[in-house]
Amino acid sequence: MTKIDNSEASSSPTWPSLEAFVRDQVQACLQRVLEEEVEELLGRAKHVRRATESTGYRNGYAKPRQLALLNGTVTVRRPRVRKLDERFVSRVLPLFQRRTPEVAQLLPELYLHGLASGDFTLALRGLLGDGAPLSASSVQRLTEDWPRDYTRWQQRDLSTLEPVYVWADGIYVKAGLESTKAALLVLIAGLADGTKVVLAVESGHRESTESWAEILRDLTARGLRAPACVIADGALGLWSAVAQVWSNAAEQRCWNHKLRNVVDAVPLKQQPDVQAAVQRIAAAESAAEAEHERQAFHRAYRLRFPKACERLDRDWARMLTYYQFPKEHWRHLRTTNVVESPFAAVRLRTSAAKRFKKVERATAIIWRLLLIAEQRFRKLNAPELCRDVFRGVRYTDGVEVSAVPTIRKAAA
Repeated sequence: MTKIDNSEASSSPTWPSLEAFVRDQVQACLQRVLEEEVEELLGRAKHVRRATESTGYRNGYAKPRQLALLNGTVTVRRPRVRKLDERFVSRVLPLFQRRTPEVAQLLPELYLHGLASGDFTLALRGLLGDGAPLSASSVQRLTEDWPRDYTRWQQRDLSTLEPVYVWADGIYVKAGLESTKAALLVLIAGLADGTKVVLAVESGHRESTESWAEILRDLTARGLRAPACVIADGALGLWSAVAQVWSNAAEQRCWNHKLRNVVDAVPLKQQPDVQAAVQRIAAAESAAEAEHERQAFHRAYRLRFPKACERLDRDWARMLTYYQFPKEHWRHLRTTNVVESPFAAVRLRTSAAKRFKKVERATAIIWRLLLIAEQRFRKLNAPELCRDVFRGVRYTDGVEVSAVPTIRKAAA
């Protein structure tokens, strides 16, 4: 089964000098592009005299500006131009832009590493160079933007989305002096074109039925259609909510969670053999073969490890739902890795971030981090089959058996 790799590559000893070289090259390139833009606008090179007094001309440079890049800062001088009907505006250097999208992505990473807001400037200087143009006030404005952006995102229209699969998971975050952790509930959808998007990031009460149901009802109210299948762990609250709001959606439990639950019920020495047996069940080519492997597991372990057999059997019908969908999609449907892979980085960062003063701020920042991860989401395998599933094509053991289309409407 797919493993989540959280390893990070180590930095090269020569990286600082390489970064400095790259910054110098970027700075020279940007300045050269600015000069060429002015030459194109005026129709002549820098030191060529103008033909008439009425044509535009250079008038030195504006105050040097610093641009924050992901590997440091560069300083450029914007040429000034006089006697033109139009104002010179660079295509590569927007007049008032003082930061790049890379820096905007970097800020939530810093915040989640547990840095106090007063340490932002120092941290940015270390990462971006001593000339980082982001002052403490500008950093504060940026962090204040996140909750506002998050609220707007929560209210966006979803009627144009065509969800086929939805993965659900939760993460617990402790904020400020609160005695209990808050559950952040996350939904990610696989769409009919094979792409994946973050649907919801909401705080809830310990993954309760009402918390999940409230999220599903809100998504439906904003126009989201019910998906063909929901994939999650064994949280009973979610399944009750799905039955209430998306009653026609199929339900698939995560095999990774099942594997851990079963293996934890046996002594350490026997765990490798038990794990291999469970993985054989999950890798079966048909529902009948999976059942055959389950019976073999019982014969091998029911006397020695009855608790492991009991855990394997629990919610068995939901373990085999993926056989009702294209075989090409099974690797996506058997687990909640679609959520857990981007969530792994969030968990690593938030585990040490006990400095959140409010759950709302933690939610907004984790949402921002997940949206950054969304930009790197890969398409589902065989994306052309997602459209068929959305249309209602039916499958048995991964093979199409009915091409009769049915139109799924938004849940009531």
